[in-house]
Amino acid sequence: MAGVHGHGDPGLQPERTSLAWSRTSLALVVASAMFLRWLPTHGWYAVSLVFSALALAIVINSTQRCRYGRGSATIRQEAGRASVGAVLALAVAVVALSAVGIVAVLVLPVP
Repeated sequence: MAGVHGHGDPGLQPERTSLAWSRTSLALVVASAMFLRWLPTHGWYAVSLVFSALALAIVINSTQRCRYGRGSATIRQEAGRASVGAVLALAVAVVALSAVGIVAVLVLPVP
């Protein structure tokens, strides 16, 4: 029998996956808040990092409902595939954000 959320998974896999994406989004918001500390020294560069991290968090949150629906559907159909594209896109974005942060610390001159 399907549960309240439209799937019969006793382990609640779609809920756990959704929580993991939410934690990732929250971590990006925290990282953007930490980038705010660089405003006095790096100015516009820090602002671009803040907005990039926040934009990524917003994209993750705005696509949550779709990912959850797909997760529930794959359990009902008993034929699911991992969303490699979403995970790869997130990994590339976080690595790029980290690289830009490293450049800010090691390369940019501090006034």
